[in-house]
Amino acid sequence: MNPSAPVHKLSLSLYIIPSQVPKCSILRFYSKILITHSLVAAHYYLGFHSREEHNHWKKGRDKMPTTAVHVVSKCTVYPESKSALFPSLKLSVSDLPMLSCQYIQKGVLLSQPPLDAASLLSLLKLSLSKALSHFPPLAGRLHTDPHGHVHILCNDAGVDFVHAKALHLSLPTLVPSDQLHLHDIPPCFRKFFQFDHTLSYAGHHKPLLAVQVTELNGGLFIGCTMNHAVVDGTSFWNFFNTFAEACRGAKRISKSPNFCRETVFTSPAVLQLPAGGPSATFSGDEPSREKIFHFSREAVLQLKLRTNKTCKMGSWVAGDGEKGGRTNGKVTRKSLKPATDEISSFQSLCAQLWRSVTRARNLDGNRRTTFRMAVNCRHRLEPRVDPLYFGNLIQSIPTVACVEELLGNDLSWGADRLHRNVLAHDDATVRRGVEEWESNPRLFPLGNFDGAMITMGSSPRFPMYDNDFGWGRPIAVRSGRANKFDGKISAFPGREGNGSVDLEVVLAPETMAALEKDVEFMQYVS
Repeated sequence: MNPSAPVHKLSLSLYIIPSQVPKCSILRFYSKILITHSLVAAHYYLGFHSREEHNHWKKGRDKMPTTAVHVVSKCTVYPESKSALFPSLKLSVSDLPMLSCQYIQKGVLLSQPPLDAASLLSLLKLSLSKALSHFPPLAGRLHTDPHGHVHILCNDAGVDFVHAKALHLSLPTLVPSDQLHLHDIPPCFRKFFQFDHTLSYAGHHKPLLAVQVTELNGGLFIGCTMNHAVVDGTSFWNFFNTFAEACRGAKRISKSPNFCRETVFTSPAVLQLPAGGPSATFSGDEPSREKIFHFSREAVLQLKLRTNKTCKMGSWVAGDGEKGGRTNGKVTRKSLKPATDEISSFQSLCAQLWRSVTRARNLDGNRRTTFRMAVNCRHRLEPRVDPLYFGNLIQSIPTVACVEELLGNDLSWGADRLHRNVLAHDDATVRRGVEEWESNPRLFPLGNFDGAMITMGSSPRFPMYDNDFGWGRPIAVRSGRANKFDGKISAFPGREGNGSVDLEVVLAPETMAALEKDVEFMQYVS
């Protein structure tokens, strides 16, 4: 549940009406009636089916830590050495659609560093400066030339560095030691990042990166906010790893970014934008709840075994998509190479999530539901692109199904469709996607437009827990409120590694409540 949403403030204000009216029996009588009826309406408006459900949520909300965070200082950090990429890098076909997406907000929760605050901040600023020398685009600004092409000016304009304090927040409060799924993610994490609700187009006048270091009671949170038109998840975590590596005192970085733009994604196409820039394609103000669901290695392997044991890949029937290929999220036999790979553990987990969330939404059987998955195209192109290519090199794969079929068949039915859609996304498919975008340049439509969509972002393969700044691995990985809406899922590696997965799930309150009661889903959660 999002306590900051306006409708919540309305419902909570109803509790204080009695204290605001005169001590008159008649007024008290009518106020009591008004409050009772308003609360009942609020229960249903917010998705609660009973007063008991509302009280259960309120009890959990009251345990949430306060979101107050005090900003102590703010400064600009510049690269240690001048950029060798002057003057600019042109945004690609994969970068441009992200101009309407919000900045990426991800960060790590760390234990208490063995340094006083002044020494720590000095070390982090110096390390950030060193890291920026290897990633000069992040210290630049966006610029649109007279022809309408958008570039990253590598002009060493610098990045924001913010020091904040929230000493009333302790690690056990932020990350409970018992089962994570029993707790909603505390909303205070949203205050650990800069540029809230900021679209990437704003990089024309704002820094492309902001780092916020928040002191906590017994720990520290380092949050990075990065322009999504400049980086995808791969590039984001490569920079974050380099930042941590520099803080550990490394003489040279282990993963040098590749700024080459000689790929199929480089295009002369112009994306026409309205004066003043684009608007967000979704609203982030609807009531929602956020949870982390943890899946151990054993649970993920059980899901994989279940899908592959029951899936008969040879009996798969072609969809009614475009002849000889794929269209509208449907796969046809002619678009595939011989399928010899088994369904992966992550695809199995995605299929289970798709089924359970769709069931929790209580959709009509004849509705269509879509599972969107962002895929890395670096290894899909021929020849392959350097894994450390800097920028966006991703495409979105939609898989569409009828609700009745998704829920009426077993888990392997949905998993098979996800698997084959990913398998079909080869070099030719990537190139067709680029050509199609060039014929109709447009922004990326992020959101849940029909109430039946799920969008999977991030990846359990990203090296999030490799961010050791010199005093130990992260305790947890968390995100801000950027790019979140009903049905947005982010996949993180579990802290213990070995194939474990954390799913950060954002859903409407009534959908989350139903998902928590879904036995098929919850049996795998620990």
